[in-house]
Amino acid sequence: MTTIVSLQSSFALPFFFFIFLAIYLTGYLVLFRNHSPKIRPEFSSCLISLFHGTPAALLGAAAILSDGHRGFAAPNTAFQKLVLDFSTAYFLMDLLHYVVFYPRDVLFIAHHVATLFVVVTCRHVVSHGAFSVLALLVLAEATSACQNAWTIAGAQRREDPFAARVYDALSPPFYAVYSVVRGFFGPYFVYQMVVFYASGGARGLVPAWIWVSWVMVVVMAIGVSIMWISNLWIQFYRERTRKLEEKIR
Repeated sequence: MTTIVSLQSSFALPFFFFIFLAIYLTGYLVLFRNHSPKIRPEFSSCLISLFHGTPAALLGAAAILSDGHRGFAAPNTAFQKLVLDFSTAYFLMDLLHYVVFYPRDVLFIAHHVATLFVVVTCRHVVSHGAFSVLALLVLAEATSACQNAWTIAGAQRREDPFAARVYDALSPPFYAVYSVVRGFFGPYFVYQMVVFYASGGARGLVPAWIWVSWVMVVVMAIGVSIMWISNLWIQFYRERTRKLEEKIR
């Protein structure tokens, strides 16, 4: 733990960014070089997401549990700051990916910018509230590994029968877990945040404009996530219904 936390310095963010850049370029130039130009960037983005999602969830949980004074208004520990730097580097790299390859994907670009606002203000502006941000990060990244595998399989399911089987197998459990995390646990935690901050629990530590901004960003992100997973459930139901009707015929 001491070795990890010792990375906490002005060099942590550029160090992590270089790591994600190296992983992205390895995916784009080596691992996925034989894939079509259309999906190489997407697969490379999924690759860095794999190296961020589950590690960020585990590190975030560890950083929260290691803080004996954890709470919505607790000062950020060195370990928590390191995890925030780790996620900042990832979102910067993935934002660069979208700006270069998908500049018209305004929704994802806006999502990354908003997420960076939350993480950076928590890390550098108020130096409090990492418990809130990291808990939300853990919830957001809990389904990351499954989602990336599902995304990669989905991108190849038209051409690859094995990928199609993987996609079909992953879809129901992924949709179910994602729905519970984003539809129940996420909103419940945000409710707890609002109750605490609105009651003045962090007065003088986390300014109102910051925690209100955090809540607005998270609520919008959860709303988009719920709409996204709802559309996937509708599509899933329609496909299963169509296949059932074809069997009956």
